Amino acid sequence: MSLEDNAIWASLPVPALLLDPEDRIEEINPAAEGFLNTSSRSIRGQNVWERVMINSPLEDAFNRARETASPLFVNDVDVGTGERAPLHCNLQIAPLSDRPGYMLFLISPRELAGRMTQDHSVKSAAKSAIGMAEMLAHEIKNPLAGITGAAQLLSMGLDAEDRELTDLIVAETRRVVKLLEQVEQFGNLTLPDLRPVNIHDVLDRARRSALLGFGASMKIIEDYDPSLPAAIGDPDQLLQVVLNLLKNAAQAAGKEGGTIRLHTYFEHSFRLRRADGGGRSLPLQIEIIDDGPGLPPDIADQIFDPFVSGRENGTGLGLALVSKIISDHEGWISVNSVPGHTVFRISLPMAPRARKTKKESS
Repeated sequence: MSLEDNAIWASLPVPALLLDPEDRIEEINPAAEGFLNTSSRSIRGQNVWERVMINSPLEDAFNRARETASPLFVNDVDVGTGERAPLHCNLQIAPLSDRPGYMLFLISPRELAGRMTQDHSVKSAAKSAIGMAEMLAHEIKNPLAGITGAAQLLSMGLDAEDRELTDLIVAETRRVVKLLEQVEQFGNLTLPDLRPVNIHDVLDRARRSALLGFGASMKIIEDYDPSLPAAIGDPDQLLQVVLNLLKNAAQAAGKEGGTIRLHTYFEHSFRLRRADGGGRSLPLQIEIIDDGPGLPPDIADQIFDPFVSGRENGTGLGLALVSKIISDHEGWISVNSVPGHTVFRISLPMAPRARKTKKESS
């Protein structure tokens, strides 16, 4: 009996695998196809423990659950697939009453279950704080311009040794002005100009720009799903997001360079859930993967917050701006990072398909 045409099986929002008595995969649902980055047909017959890696000795408990025909629940384990960094997950395993020895294996990523509820009041408070920061940045820039001008006038009547001090004043005030301009940019609450966007065109523009500039020492690999439909978004803002993420990866790699992989795929089950119970499907996935040293563990959970940076002299506004833009697109961004493998994942909504007229369909 095949589950491929079963509507309930196809609609399950979490990855689900049907295992035979020998722990071979018989079927996987669409959510599992996205999670494992494969199709049900190509994975059928493979041993589950060769495709699903868990950082916990599970085989014995799994066998006992099969022998006693009882369900098994495993919480807070890291689950990897060989295609991506491990995700923190909960597992549910249950025997099928009408098929002796067969087991249903559900994987619930904590990233989806615990982190996708957005609090409207928090967002409102954040916007108020952003507006205050933008106003202060604008006001502080005016006196800084006067300080810069005064220092330059003073330097005209000084000897070389004293001019070093006025040059330092000018350089530092210009650095602060540049930081304030970033704050103003972060505070720009202009909504995106949403329209159908080919995300591969955006990625290609970002890749070419990076290779000609800050990413000249990097190797950038394209790993695209050519069948991906158009996203709904602002192409210029999405370009800014990708460029920021590529720049972060290049800066983390340093002068020696490294490899960045741009990966796109379609994930049926990915939905953004809100506190009011509503939600939106975000099936278009963009992953920017680098082999750098990874994020510092002490700031990994706050990396998208303003003024949090893992680099010396970093402003901590680049990733905060990225998060803001994706939020304005009603999308989602997350990161998984271990030394040698950092994945920034962007999830975007799909552009509505144009309706055919009666004349076109005839």
